[in-house]
Amino acid sequence: MTGDLNGVAHVILTAGDFERSTAFWRDMIAYLDLKLVLDSEHMLYGVGGRTAIGIRTGSPENAGKRFDQGAPGLHHACFRMRDRAAIDRVHAFLKGRDDIHIVHAPQEEPWAPGYYSVLFEDPDGIRIEFNHVPGVGLLADGQEIGSANAFDGS
Repeated sequence: MTGDLNGVAHVILTAGDFERSTAFWRDMIAYLDLKLVLDSEHMLYGVGGRTAIGIRTGSPENAGKRFDQGAPGLHHACFRMRDRAAIDRVHAFLKGRDDIHIVHAPQEEPWAPGYYSVLFEDPDGIRIEFNHVPGVGLLADGQEIGSANAFDGS
């Protein structure tokens, strides 16, 4: 065990509808105060907060398809915020939009003490979570995440 891991460098999402998806993600990247370093016909990429978020075009045979959270691959992406108020502000930014679906408004979750998050689906149906966990964001030694039904298949 090296302990060399130092966060997530970037998350790249593949859009089923690149134009619709990047319209949302341009706004989200600006809201998060990320620096937009690439905005082309094939890729949108913003960097900041020790990570980057990219949206890329999909293969032609997948044009127009929506994300299937139950298929092998990504389940959701979660980005950590500095405090609970940041989660509330993200929700305020998102809640008036008609191009996304909010799965749940800010709420506490059983994953760790103080875990607070908002969960939504982007225009392609990809689930995105923003969370805050106080302190170092770890469970105490000997504890496990969630509860008996924490992983209920959804």
